[in-house]
Amino acid sequence: MRFSRILSNAVLLMVLGASLDRCLPQSIPVATQQMQLTAFSAITPTSTGLGQGRNLTVTAGADIAFVGLRRVRSVVEIRGTYPIAAGNVDRQKSLVAGPVIECGVGRFRPYADFLLGKGAITYLSGGYVFGGKKYISSSTVVYSPGVGLDYSITHHFALKGDLQYQRWEVPVAVSGHINSTVLSLGGKYMFDFNPHHNRSR
Repeated sequence: MRFSRILSNAVLLMVLGASLDRCLPQSIPVATQQMQLTAFSAITPTSTGLGQGRNLTVTAGADIAFVGLRRVRSVVEIRGTYPIAAGNVDRQKSLVAGPVIECGVGRFRPYADFLLGKGAITYLSGGYVFGGKKYISSSTVVYSPGVGLDYSITHHFALKGDLQYQRWEVPVAVSGHINSTVLSLGGKYMFDFNPHHNRSR
């Protein structure tokens, strides 16, 4: 798929760029980690885009961040969502991944992303009737551009706010797709594999 190739090329370019940075001896201060791993989780109220569909979802994921410019980092992210309450219209779950660009301003780290992956929809209340046919479930590619903000509380912990606008290809809409709005509120943990660097700052 064309979008899949574009995403794969973008991730590859970010990784190559990070590798080139590491090859330049003066491009990264000695006291800075060249890569950072973070994990996050959040509660995610979702407007599914199908009728009055609402989901309450748990979101969890991980980031690998590459040191870039002084305030800007490239990140590769993977995240999954699973509904814990789904109302009576539809239940959406997904697994997506892709590139993220973030910048640092004090304790704040705003970012933008474009994630791509697979999603599954279960149509509730006995199924969803469209075009004279009843649908019980469907699977689809999910396109998920978004923005967010992390706020550092300590060296390891941060609060997280995130908004994704997702496009799902479905057989139950005239347009052939629905758009869901996904708001996540939670926290993240930053792993530190070079603790002695922090004491030297």
